[in-house]
Amino acid sequence: MRIAVLADTHVDKLEYLPKKVIVALSTVDLVIHAGDFTDVQLLDGLRQLREVKAVQGNMDSREIKTVLPIKEIVEIENKRIGITHGSGGPWGIEERVRRTFESDRIDIIVYGHSHRSQNKVIKDILLFNPGKATDSFGILTIDAEAQGEIISSR
Repeated sequence: MRIAVLADTHVDKLEYLPKKVIVALSTVDLVIHAGDFTDVQLLDGLRQLREVKAVQGNMDSREIKTVLPIKEIVEIENKRIGITHGSGGPWGIEERVRRTFESDRIDIIVYGHSHRSQNKVIKDILLFNPGKATDSFGILTIDAEAQGEIISSR
């Protein structure tokens, strides 16, 4: 399964996303968004293209915060993916997002907030941050294993 991973889009509508992101959305099975849509119109636009699993971010509207959770766990191909936005400064964010799921069995953590992309395994968990959508996005490929790729959106 191919999954597009977005975070920190900070735009109102789908058409305001970088063209590279919109093209990539047509090649995936699922979209994961790790928060900071800012407007529900973008969430609705993504849902018209693909199934979306998403969480709220700190910059999201009240409307988004009423329909999306702070954290979500989805299971795909026997891999458990924890999704959260993240909080605080960029230093130490990896440990903070890990603590969000410390009582859960998780294989992958997708997060945002820092606007800095991340694709590395720490203590057997893939920590995956696609970065700010105007700069980069991610593709997770899940089959027997899980692999992440960060792609420039420019």
